[in-house]
Amino acid sequence: MQTRNRFMDDIGQLMTNAMGVAQGARNEAETAMKSLLDRWMADRDFVTREEFDAVRAMAQKAREENEALKARLDAMEAAPKTD
Repeated sequence: MQTRNRFMDDIGQLMTNAMGVAQGARNEAETAMKSLLDRWMADRDFVTREEFDAVRAMAQKAREENEALKARLDAMEAAPKTD
């Protein structure tokens, strides 16, 4: 027959509680760090991915328009002049 040892039960309960406290502290630290990082990034005036993609698309379109205009200008300059 096995008897229950009150001391071991108390140690086991203490360890269980300590793990719960440690997990809670970890969650609190993660939340605080994420909040700090979010505020830091907001203060740095970074652009979002959507804003970056929109500006990149606008730049690509402008580049294509410039190439088309350059081709037209080159063709006009190469054409013989009639007076």
